[in-house]
Amino acid sequence: MGTVAGLDSSSEYTRIVVCDTDTGAVVRQGYAPHPAPGGAGGGEDGTGAAAGRRTETDPQAWLLSLGDAAAGGVLEGVQAIGVSAQQNGLVALDEAGDPVRPALVGNDRRAQTAAADLVDALGGREAWAQAVGAVPQAAQPVAKLRWLARNEPEAARRVAEVLQPHDWLVWQLLGRPQRRTTDRGDASGTGYWSAATESWRADLAELALGHPVRLPDVLGPAEPAGHTPEGLLISAGTGETMAAAFGLGVGPGDAVVSLGASGSVFSVHHQALAEPTGMITSLADATGMHLPVVHTLNAVRALRGAAELLGTSLEGLSELALTSTPGSHGLVLLPYLEGERTPDLPHTAGTLAGLRRESMKPEHLARAAFEGMLCGLADALDVLRGRGVSVGRVFLLGAAAGLPAVQAIAPALLGAQVVVPEPADYTALGAARQAAWALGVSRGTLSPRQPPMWPAPAGRVLEPGEELAVGQAVRQQYATVREQTHPGAFG
Repeated sequence: MGTVAGLDSSSEYTRIVVCDTDTGAVVRQGYAPHPAPGGAGGGEDGTGAAAGRRTETDPQAWLLSLGDAAAGGVLEGVQAIGVSAQQNGLVALDEAGDPVRPALVGNDRRAQTAAADLVDALGGREAWAQAVGAVPQAAQPVAKLRWLARNEPEAARRVAEVLQPHDWLVWQLLGRPQRRTTDRGDASGTGYWSAATESWRADLAELALGHPVRLPDVLGPAEPAGHTPEGLLISAGTGETMAAAFGLGVGPGDAVVSLGASGSVFSVHHQALAEPTGMITSLADATGMHLPVVHTLNAVRALRGAAELLGTSLEGLSELALTSTPGSHGLVLLPYLEGERTPDLPHTAGTLAGLRRESMKPEHLARAAFEGMLCGLADALDVLRGRGVSVGRVFLLGAAAGLPAVQAIAPALLGAQVVVPEPADYTALGAARQAAWALGVSRGTLSPRQPPMWPAPAGRVLEPGEELAVGQAVRQQYATVREQTHPGAFG
């Protein structure tokens, strides 16, 4: 039996899964947290999403964590490794290949002003959407480069090339060869790679930093990055979103709704999408397709806020919500607690509407929180549908996906079959599947156009059924309040 390994280096830990090359069955696993630097903090949803979370780290910490996760012979006998890692990190290297400063990781919000500067520098949001399929956001490497140039000019002048975390880890595993690589998925999130033309926009990286930098070679989905000195194949690797989609086995007609403190909705599509307002970020996937994604700033944070207000837990909030009825007796929560990206309302606040004596009960507020969160995500899903993306099935991810109220309400509001996969590290599984693909292509047993056919993950399937009309009525009630409060929010 041959085995391959998938490595998931997230913002907090390294997880390794070793899988049977042919079947995808998990043989063994490894796990280790990243060493905790000074100033690390946790977030409100348990993932470190709130302010105070680490914003920079020594890349060596990722290697130390990898070594700990692989202890005890976890990687013994594997023939190939796929690497996935946290997205939007920036590892800035000097001419010798050494970091000029600690890596800036994805949740660093210091570059918000830098992102706005870049929007103006290129001529507005539409110019960026046409150039790279995305409008600069604080998290993206392009904004981090501008921040570095403005705030640490001495360090910025020493930058000769830039990598992301997965690129850097692959380079280290290969023994730091002269050639640096990335994949189209991770490249598409930088802000200086065009998903439409599948090419770097080095001029935009230069615009941000102030001088030219070297960028890594972009590999195809089944193309190996190289071999370790011991002969172990390392596949192209990719970002966490792309690896998770590959591990789930999503394809055209599928969408993924991720429930964290904030939310995201992405789908598999045959072409890149440019959206002039910037609500869609046009990412590439790990198979040669595209992953247009729409973000919301408020998802589980709206549930947590309601739970705290009512003096209960998320589980208690779910129980309360299910004792109410669809529409929450007219109570509507617009969950824009941190402003919002979809629609673009950065300086707004949340709204609670429809207060009447009969609606002022804990169970109605609880249900309004769930309906508000899911209506906001349904709005994001409609942005994709409005650009011709077909959605027949929605995968629901995140710990909150297991809440009974989410599972009861989501199918009707999202207007599609909902699949709640069994908990697993689909990011690491996707990385392992990529490794098996690259290994098969190198041996001539797989086509570069057809990945290995590993079984779909087990999960609960929920149908909207007769509740679809009820869901449409709830969404109309929500849309009426949204339009009254924020006229023209969606154009």
